[in-house]
Amino acid sequence: MILFKKITELTAFMDQQKQKGQSIGFVPTMGALHNGHISLIINPKKHDTITVSSIFVNPTQFNEAKDFEKYPVTLEKDIDLLEKNGCDVLFLPTVIEIYPDGLSNQPYYNLGYLETVLEGKYRPGHFQGVCQVVHRLLSIVQPHYLYLGQKDYQQCMVIKKLINLTELKTAVVIGNTLRESDGLAMSSRNMRLNEQERKKAVKIAETLFFIKKEIKPGYVGDLKERAQQYLLAENFKVDYVEIATADTLTIIENWDGKQPIVALVAAYLNEIRLIDNMLLN
Repeated sequence: MILFKKITELTAFMDQQKQKGQSIGFVPTMGALHNGHISLIINPKKHDTITVSSIFVNPTQFNEAKDFEKYPVTLEKDIDLLEKNGCDVLFLPTVIEIYPDGLSNQPYYNLGYLETVLEGKYRPGHFQGVCQVVHRLLSIVQPHYLYLGQKDYQQCMVIKKLINLTELKTAVVIGNTLRESDGLAMSSRNMRLNEQERKKAVKIAETLFFIKKEIKPGYVGDLKERAQQYLLAENFKVDYVEIATADTLTIIENWDGKQPIVALVAAYLNEIRLIDNMLLN
């Protein structure tokens, strides 16, 4: 694996690979890697694609400073994991490298409805920060394929919209959410959970499985309420338990039994905010 810290060196190398006719797959991360990330790294290898990953904790997408400060950093372990799992190139930039003109006066992206609901509603400015860093990284790496995880369902939709808005020539490939043996969705934030919190965190996945089992055509508001009350009884602070259309994230109260839908949850376990989702049909 080759490690680059400078954009000029990375782009020169990438240009060489493209001149050789190589296909480029890109997996952007913020580090604190787990098997969910690794599944995305492995994916391009199945298609004879050079795999590029990045580790960059992006300050512009944290709407709470303390969340940014406490984001887990496990760089040595991350590098070892990437190398062992066949990553070809790692981009490890500084904040100045990504934002040479500073963090203010960044581009604004018209994300429309996606920025008004769920994560957009509860984390104002978050998706603007995501778009800023992803746009910058895609412009630098210029990959043929971008590999993302379904666990960040709404973020995947936002990045697809970003690519359409900016007319970047990158195809998005979304990998399934990987779960621990008890059902908990793999997440870098899980590293911040203590032993008791880790045991309780699985309740979020249990809530989604409950919704999937109980969903029926007709009014779904009572099912959402039951699911939310279950988490509240377990001492979670709930931002939302919602059911939405899978293609647009339109929140629904009634379901025709045919429309593809997704259940989404965001809740705090003490000070740690966890999200998860599940396609229901």
